[in-house]
Amino acid sequence: MKWLLVAVLTAFTISSSVTQSHILRGSPVNSLCADLVHPAGYSCTEHTIQTKDGYILALQRVASPAQNLTLQYGPPVLLQHGLFMAGDVWFLDSPKESLGFVLADYGFDVWIGNVRGTRYSYGHVTLSETDKEFWDWSWQDLAMYDLAEMVQYMYSVANSKIFLVGHSQGTIMSFAALTQPRVAEMVEAAALLSPISYLDHVTAPLVERMVFMHLDQMVVALGLHQINFRSDTLVKLVDSLCEGHMDCTDFLSSITGKNCCFNASRIEYYLDYEPHPSSVKNLRHLFQMIRKGSFAKFDYGFLKNILTYGTTKPPEFELGLIPASLPIWMGYGGSDLLADVTDVERTLAELPSRPELLYLENYGHIDFVLSTSAKEDVYMHMIQFLWARKKSSSW
Repeated sequence: MKWLLVAVLTAFTISSSVTQSHILRGSPVNSLCADLVHPAGYSCTEHTIQTKDGYILALQRVASPAQNLTLQYGPPVLLQHGLFMAGDVWFLDSPKESLGFVLADYGFDVWIGNVRGTRYSYGHVTLSETDKEFWDWSWQDLAMYDLAEMVQYMYSVANSKIFLVGHSQGTIMSFAALTQPRVAEMVEAAALLSPISYLDHVTAPLVERMVFMHLDQMVVALGLHQINFRSDTLVKLVDSLCEGHMDCTDFLSSITGKNCCFNASRIEYYLDYEPHPSSVKNLRHLFQMIRKGSFAKFDYGFLKNILTYGTTKPPEFELGLIPASLPIWMGYGGSDLLADVTDVERTLAELPSRPELLYLENYGHIDFVLSTSAKEDVYMHMIQFLWARKKSSSW
């Protein structure tokens, strides 16, 4: 029963530069550069940073073959992945289809973020991944520590403001981080795919069922702290689920909404890389958002909230604090059952600016990163938005 619960939860969504002595423990076992970028003929360097709470994160810097010849970088852009994903998601299709490659081809200085717990950022200065304390975090920590540190590092290296691109959980992180002036002042513009700040209108059938059954609380009661798809037992369970018992393409739709345009025949290849681990606490935080209809910090309960925040309820992340002067672009879909249109509209109503919008009726949650036609449908619109806002003379 214990492993069955984990299996269900993990299916929720399918020149190295080192600052200080940051490679201390848990360096990435795999190299994103070597696995996915170099074989396509693009330059890629591995970078390592350390967050203020001690996590070791990997960043990759990608350049096109043309940039290699000129030895010049264009506008810096950070790609921030979603839940149970890592930076590899930006390179899983061909160079003509994958956003990481497409941006490099259009002259951007492409940086790839990988949050704590993923296989590329699997480390801490004192904790082991087997320690329960290693997994004591949720998306608010990914925003306040991981994303903030990535932005700061890029800002220092590029000596200019950066563009921020996020998908799914990467947009939750972005919205939260951009309410902090010290982060917002380093960002030139933000482009958000499947944008999420509220989740109370989620209609994905399997997600609704998991929330209704309080599976997040059951997992906590079982003493689990990490959600790791890659455990041997878990892989066997999911394999058995997909072989003869359930169509995994339909299974994905029950979690994300129907995806119109990604290549279902490549699912086995995608599963060579995705999903990556996350924490049980992170899932609990997301479920709190669904139940409460709030965009707030983690709710510890009455007493611990007082000890942690000084209030009985967790503080809200106020979208109104994001600078009105910060240009924002959003792409969202009518078939996305996680970034529901009603919730996106609520986000838009609370933002002090008027973001540029791209609405695609037939797009689901995964289409924005894996659609075979995303370059024409989505990415070229985003690129036009970003190029129109490149202000730094260093570009």
